[in-house]
Amino acid sequence: MKNIDSRGHVTGKSTYLDDIRIMQGCLHAAVFVSDVAHARITHIDYQEAEQQEGVVRIFRHTDVLGENQIGGIIEDEPLLAENEVHFHGQPIAFVVATSEFLARQAVKHIHASYEELPIVTDPREAVANNSLLFDPRTFALGDTNAAWAQCEHIIEGIAENGGQEHLYIETQGAYAYPQDNGSIKVHSSTQGPTAVQMTLAKLLAIPMHQIEVDVVRLGGGFGGKEDQASGWAGMAALAAYVLQKPVKFALPRHNDMQTTGKRHPYSSDFKIGLSKDLKIMAFDVDYYQNGGAATDLSPAILERTLFHATNSYFIPNVRATAYSCRTNLPPNTAFRGFGAPQAVFVIEAAIAKAGEQLNVPATQIQKINLLKEQDEFPFGQIATQVNSHQSWEAAASEFHLDEWQQKINNFNANNALFKKGISIQPIAFGISFTKTSLNQARALVHIYQDGSVGVSTGAIEMGQSVNTKMIQVAALQFGIPTDCIRLESTNTTRVANSSPTAASSGADLNGKALETACLLLKKRLFTVAAELLQVPREQSIELKDERVYVDAKPTELSWKELVLTTYEKRISISEIGHYSTPVIHFDMSKEKGHPFAYHVYGTAITCATVDCMRGTYEIDAVKVVHDFGKSMNLRIDKGQVEGAVAQGVGWITMEDLQFDEKGRMLSSNLSTYKVPDILAAPKQMEVVPLETEGAELAIMKSKAVGEPPFLYGIGAYFAIQNAIKEFNPKHERTFVAPLTPEKLLLGLYEGL
Repeated sequence: MKNIDSRGHVTGKSTYLDDIRIMQGCLHAAVFVSDVAHARITHIDYQEAEQQEGVVRIFRHTDVLGENQIGGIIEDEPLLAENEVHFHGQPIAFVVATSEFLARQAVKHIHASYEELPIVTDPREAVANNSLLFDPRTFALGDTNAAWAQCEHIIEGIAENGGQEHLYIETQGAYAYPQDNGSIKVHSSTQGPTAVQMTLAKLLAIPMHQIEVDVVRLGGGFGGKEDQASGWAGMAALAAYVLQKPVKFALPRHNDMQTTGKRHPYSSDFKIGLSKDLKIMAFDVDYYQNGGAATDLSPAILERTLFHATNSYFIPNVRATAYSCRTNLPPNTAFRGFGAPQAVFVIEAAIAKAGEQLNVPATQIQKINLLKEQDEFPFGQIATQVNSHQSWEAAASEFHLDEWQQKINNFNANNALFKKGISIQPIAFGISFTKTSLNQARALVHIYQDGSVGVSTGAIEMGQSVNTKMIQVAALQFGIPTDCIRLESTNTTRVANSSPTAASSGADLNGKALETACLLLKKRLFTVAAELLQVPREQSIELKDERVYVDAKPTELSWKELVLTTYEKRISISEIGHYSTPVIHFDMSKEKGHPFAYHVYGTAITCATVDCMRGTYEIDAVKVVHDFGKSMNLRIDKGQVEGAVAQGVGWITMEDLQFDEKGRMLSSNLSTYKVPDILAAPKQMEVVPLETEGAELAIMKSKAVGEPPFLYGIGAYFAIQNAIKEFNPKHERTFVAPLTPEKLLLGLYEGL
């Protein structure tokens, strides 16, 4: 099945927030933000702005009807700053005017005075000041203190990775308007409609049932709209509710990049111990997470970092401690991978440094230590259906690794100014929300009298084709063509209390809920079919090709006839399906449990060529063997792998977020922030499915594919480093990502 949105996207007919027809008299908003990173507000003059053409009202924190608070996990983030500002770009007020242009112009006439306070941008400085967003957490397995004595080799080092801008095509925004009886409807560009609904209830001091949040689709999210959409929707909703007029608000690209949180930068210390035969006996790591000025989703992201501290390796003795550091940067937030890429980079850096010091290929250490069946993760879960070795061997065989390596050796021997490097990147990514209560979903299914079907779920379509998969589930269950099924927008009145579409779980949770609803409906339909066909209910009845089958043979009873007859018998042909992931649990008091429904495994081989005179590089190829399970849509799933790899390569090599010592973002537009384009993409990309049985807790045994393949991009870092080492054997590896051309050039000539 093809992506149901492809035609709409290509023809420009797909509906996004900016495509919603606004009502007559709609007002527009623009935000006034702090131009300092940490200060007391001494005075703000709104008078000149209020007199500007078209200005209806300027909202400040005193105008919030309920709590001036948008913090989700910890309430430490005001919608609008009160007495202090804590990051450059923090919203202080917003102007509502008769046009977007006039609102933006008026913002320029607001004047603020500040008493500046000390600014901290480095997480290590923050932890030294005991400035943490919440208490540190530690995962442990075995006894690292005792294990060091058993180690033949002990290596220590530092690994640092930068943040990453989401750069979704559609910026943050919302459109809100009042409805009857004091209720309000909000169209929000969000991955979490219920999160928006809950935040608005708090801001407006009204119950959730008076707030309807509707989402057709997003122009990209990547985690940036899981939590941070709520504040911008809150501004639009507050103005609409107070003024009793429709209000639209969308951030310009520059403001979006300046004011929103990014992927968390981390600075980490590691210590790794190996036996004589290169078994990793112990791993000790401290992660310093740069959380920014408020908590946002940092606790959950930090937790997933700990969950993925050992990636796809078994290490019997582990201590991993993570600190979330409060700094004067925009509050950092969810991003594809959700803290796992930061952890994987550290363990891979430790292995690479060990290989360098022991003069053995890192791949030798990697392969020896891959997870096996019944190995234990540091958080207590026992590994099952492990495909680490299988994917490694399949990649080596499928892509002729030995021959490939020999060609690279020959190339390097015959070229002085160009060198190639190769790396192998295994992955093991846990699937489920790490907060157990979020692992639930509902779906609403209406079968209409003519046999057509309407489906509502809590899943948000943001380019990953979850809508297509939902229609596939319903079509397969009912045995009808996909054009007989309509997928409704995601709406809090049709599907309440939905979890965000995140954690790679959107298809699993919502697909399982939809499957449950369909099965309940089929049970009723089959009772009627058995009666009409005068066959025992115990016989095998199924739906296929718009017809009822009995014992695998078609009958004269059509789908439409069955539906209409069921309706006429006054039997419900509407149903709500509820699904909650079984088995999973986690005890934070012990930091042990079984938090994941299953793991996704895979192996990527990456080859890079470095121009040793210019300090530039090309990614020649990324070739992947990936554990899709029993993919329900391989075309879509392969596309997800390809996109994730490109985004991962961008994070680890070129996407360089820069802030000055005053906390001012220096890379806040597309002329100063580089993302991969078609010329930066791998010259070859090949994705081969690993033959597996799939996972029972995955929808139709088709494993989640949104986040895991992002980790393959990390291999680009080590492929480039290996090429540097071929040119300059004196180069001592450091692990500071992204590995930009500037850093690459310095490494090429270090010590020469």
